[in-house]
Amino acid sequence: MGYEIERKFLVNGDYKSQSHKNFRIRQGYLALSGVSVVRVRIKGERAYVTIKSALEENTIKRNEWEYEVPVADAEEMLLLCEEAVVEKTRYLINVGTHVFEVDEFYGNNEGLLIAEVELGHEDEPYEKPAWLGAEVTGNVRYYNSFLSIHPYKEWKDD
Repeated sequence: MGYEIERKFLVNGDYKSQSHKNFRIRQGYLALSGVSVVRVRIKGERAYVTIKSALEENTIKRNEWEYEVPVADAEEMLLLCEEAVVEKTRYLINVGTHVFEVDEFYGNNEGLLIAEVELGHEDEPYEKPAWLGAEVTGNVRYYNSFLSIHPYKEWKDD
């Protein structure tokens, strides 16, 4: 069984100049429930179907399984998601021994910047770059699945 442990943050300031790689991502959700999501994603020249559980209680850990699929199949699956496809560019930035992934969103989520760092365990220390803003780990509004049905442009003035 796979799992992920990640922290999410808003982004303030210049991160692009520190990026060593970036790629476009288009993703949509084939199933959303209170306990799991099924996502289809085209990331650069590859495509994946991912199943994720909700966060475990009092933790930032959740189960995750990811499988590569043909890009043509993923394109067809994205059509099932209709207008709820999330589009973004992901920037990879080395910070100490970790890689931060900064997502710059487009379309209905334009203006939103979210950084994520994956950890080996929940208490693992990591360096915080100067451009890292407020932590939003566990705040469902910043989940891509939430953004697919409640886009940032609808709530950014809250």
